Amino acid sequence: MRFRRQILVSGLSLAFGAVLGAGVTNWRLHDKSGSDCLYPIVQAASEVSLPPVSGITRFGLPGFSQLKTRQSHMLSYDPRLRGPAWVLEQLKSERIQGMADRSHCNFREDESIHPYHRATNSDFKGSGFDRGHLAAAANHKWSQQAMDETFILSNVYPQNPNLNQYAWNNLEQYCRSLTKSNRNVYVCSGPLFLPKMEADGKMYVKYQVIGTNNVAVPTHFFKVVVLEKFNGEIELRPYVMPNCPVDEKIPLERFLVPIESIERAAGLLFVPNILKTTNNLKAITAGGR
Repeated sequence: MRFRRQILVSGLSLAFGAVLGAGVTNWRLHDKSGSDCLYPIVQAASEVSLPPVSGITRFGLPGFSQLKTRQSHMLSYDPRLRGPAWVLEQLKSERIQGMADRSHCNFREDESIHPYHRATNSDFKGSGFDRGHLAAAANHKWSQQAMDETFILSNVYPQNPNLNQYAWNNLEQYCRSLTKSNRNVYVCSGPLFLPKMEADGKMYVKYQVIGTNNVAVPTHFFKVVVLEKFNGEIELRPYVMPNCPVDEKIPLERFLVPIESIERAAGLLFVPNILKTTNNLKAITAGGR
């Protein structure tokens, strides 16, 4: 029986793992003798000719990853979509309780984002879509500021009201219930834009946009739930729901998918700090446990 080591996953490692995980996992390379090296092999400076960096960046960089840190969640913003690529939360039983009042919260623009690239409330007006939270307001009752920040539009996507108010809400409630039986519950939520075969037999990625700012309407949403148990084991529960009316009576287990399917579709890596073949990680997917 393998010795099980306790692995602690922090919200910060998950967030940066999602952004940097692809590079980190490729750091084990082979040298010329064929043996494994723990560090990347870098060409000597004399072998490579690079232009002066100061010249390249003279007028600034055209773009970079936009990480936003709030009081109770983190996100990576995608300016093309006018929404987040992912939003990460850490749920604890004491944080989902408190006196924060949703009625005091208002949806508002994210003023830290350039006006060309951000959503506004007018984009949603008359669209037929709800302003759907990725970090749920009810997850952060412990602080009025924390709850207020979930209403910033960089945490929001257009969501079908018959998904947002029913099945998606059920999933959010379920995530909160998991805090009773786990040391930590990490929730990473985000959009998916999945391809579909058209009449010509070819696959296309098509999605609606709304408002004058062309806010993207995801075809699906994912929610990856990472459970840190009291014995140190880590369990994954990856869910995908379509952005359309969903019968709230459908069991949540029906929306479980292999974690790899979300990673491939979203271009992300979840829990890259943990080797997924170890006994410390248990993945729950549709059809089995």
